Amino acid sequence: MDTKNMREYLGWLYYQYLLITGIYVLEPWEKSIFNTVLFTMVAMVIYTSYVFVPVHVRLALEFFSGVCGGQHESTMALMN
Repeated sequence: MDTKNMREYLGWLYYQYLLITGIYVLEPWEKSIFNTVLFTMVAMVIYTSYVFVPVHVRLALEFFSGVCGGQHESTMALMN
């Protein structure tokens, strides 16, 4: 893909973003505030997913392996 087509395509994507979110009617300073809040929230979701999802998946796997009969002997000895 050549540079001109890529630039036109990115411009088209940005235009679609403006239309879908409805921010094309805002003033420039309002657009910048909206974009800042939106991208900050997206960054926070990505960071939270990166940090906490693996921990929750590991804990869920440990829980379900325990529920399905995968308990260790040391756990059973403590329960008796």
